[in-house]
Amino acid sequence: MTAPHPLDRPVWNALTTRQAHIAQGDARALRFAPDYGLFAATADKSDASLQALSALIPAQGQIWIVEAEETPPPPGAIVIHQSGLHQMIAPAIIPARPAFTIEPLTEADAPAMQALAALTEPGPFFARTHRLGHFVGVKRDGRLVAMAGERMKPEGFTEVSGVCTHPDFRGQGYAGGLMRVVAEHILDRGETPFLHVYPTNTGAIALYETLGFTLRRAIRMTVLAKADAGPA
Repeated sequence: MTAPHPLDRPVWNALTTRQAHIAQGDARALRFAPDYGLFAATADKSDASLQALSALIPAQGQIWIVEAEETPPPPGAIVIHQSGLHQMIAPAIIPARPAFTIEPLTEADAPAMQALAALTEPGPFFARTHRLGHFVGVKRDGRLVAMAGERMKPEGFTEVSGVCTHPDFRGQGYAGGLMRVVAEHILDRGETPFLHVYPTNTGAIALYETLGFTLRRAIRMTVLAKADAGPA
């Protein structure tokens, strides 16, 4: 029997290996610590694992499941959103020299990173999301206007994430240039970059393909909340 691909269950394979130090839960179910992210996964589909997953859902919050196979809603939880994703990988990146300065982002940039993420909503971004990996950005007159970085890290792979550009500075190639730098950094470590994108986001998919990303497979995203949760 062929072993499952690590990216079929990226959250579980990240939280049980390279990112175990920021995991909450136990051997049945794990989630990223809330100030890093809201992704979660179970060891399997058993009743015990689903019960453990339910316990990880905050009373007034959510957890997100990203898996190749559907995870049944755990007891006491409801599905509030579900959609398909395209999972793309880049075994190599098509080289190009950016026409603008890209610089590494540090802890001092964290407030600006969180503000940019809040404005542009590239995906879940919390107080310590910027610590999940290498982030780079573009600044104009000292102001952060675009960024990209790393998120989930299963063995041998790292996710490119947090890609966003301030609305006033779009159309200048910042996203592609930043993603190329992040992906090349991942490849230099001997890992393979991957990412997730909605199938309907054809513009983003076209950009990713120009960088060297190709579709690996379709994958599912499920957002869960407590069934008895009040207004968020």
